Parts: sequence; C-alpha cells; structure tokens
Amino acid sequence: MRIAVFGAAGPTGRHLTDQALSAGHEVVAVTRRVGSIAERPGLTVAVADATDPAAVDAAIAGTDTVLSALGAGFSKETITTYSASAAAITGAMTRHGIKRLLAVSSSIIDPNWRPTGAHFFNHVLDPLVNRRLGRTLHEDMRRMEAVIRQTDLDWTLVRPSGLFEHPVVTDFHTAETSADGVFTARADLAASMLRELEERRYVRAHMGVITTAVKPNIAKLIWHEGVKKK
Repeated sequence: MRIAVFGAAGPTGRHLTDQALSAGHEVVAVTRRVGSIAERPGLTVAVADATDPAAVDAAIAGTDTVLSALGAGFSKETITTYSASAAAITGAMTRHGIKRLLAVSSSIIDPNWRPTGAHFFNHVLDPLVNRRLGRTLHEDMRRMEAVIRQTDLDWTLVRPSGLFEHPVVTDFHTAETSADGVFTARADLAASMLRELEERRYVRAHMGVITTAVKPNIAKLIWHEGVKKK
C-alpha cells in the first residue's frame, strides 16, 4: 500500500512513517519543512503546506490512502491548522478518487469523555489544561471533524487521550467514540491507525485509543505537549 502521511516530521508522524515502512508499505512523507525528513528505501518526501489545496493535490497523487497526524500547540489565538488542512486533504482525495482517510483528533472532542477513576484529571487537569489552555486548539479539531464527516470518504477520526512519548509499541485498547483512559503513547497511536487500515473496524466512525501498559509523568506531559510546543 502507498500511504501519504501528513505531519510526517512531527512526533506522531515519525512513528507512523517508521511503522508503515517496517510493515512493508510505501510512504509519501508530507512535511512543510524542507530537509526535515531524510529519504530512505520505500520513502518519498513531499514538501507541502497541508492547508494549500494545490500542494496537497500534488503530494497525494498516486497514493492509496491518507493518514493525517498534523498537530498544533496551545494558543490564545484562533487556530485553523486542523480545519483548513482537512478541507484541502479531503478535496484532493475526492479529486484523485482516494477513499481511505484516518485523521488524528482527540478524545476531548467527545463531550461525554470522562476517564473512570481519574478524579484529579477530570476535575483539575482537564478543565484547566484542555478546556482553558487548549480551548482554541480543540475548537478547530471540532471544525476538522465536521469537515471530514461531511465527506463521502471512508474516514476514521482517531481520538487518542493525552499523548506522550514511548519508544516502542505496547498494549493499547480501542473503542468507538472514545476510550476509557487518560493517556496514549504515540507509538501505540500509530500502531492503532495502521491496524485499522487492515481491519476497517471503524470506517466512518470515531476510534478512541488508549495505552494500557505504561503511563507518563504528568508534569512532563503538560510541558512537552502544551507549553514547549508554543
């Protein structure tokens, strides 16, 4: 399978690229930063702004499926990265007749998501970090989801919980709409997306993903995923 990966130079995109290549797929790694990804066997680098329809159209030509791992940091300003890229990507896919799309969103978009037994997270961290500091980011994720749901594509909106770095794939759990857990390792997120390409359990649905084997340091998580990304 020839897979286009948007956000390939980002932390989740790198896991996706490495795992897809290891599984024998061809990868078109789409990034807006020249020189951020080195070419290697099975990998083609396409330099494109994911919000530019013409650039996206050229990048995905000849691919079979599209994975979007685009991300943005917290900001007080309006964020449009997710919704603008969704419009460009889905439009280009329609023109090229590419049907399968998996795009990373967040469990926070599910208004009923409250992890079981996570009192401190549900009553302190979530209201402060996600609902306040991350408000504009998650507003645009909602717009992205709406754009994608309106298409005729075979889409899956992938909703991890709090993302963190872990070097290898561990045990993870998926569920429709969102999953009951606080954290998701990026390696597991990537693995769940590639598994979904094969199994197609969540076509035209939301797929929650959580890591069940390891947990991150919460202070480091907030720093790396919120503050440091600015």
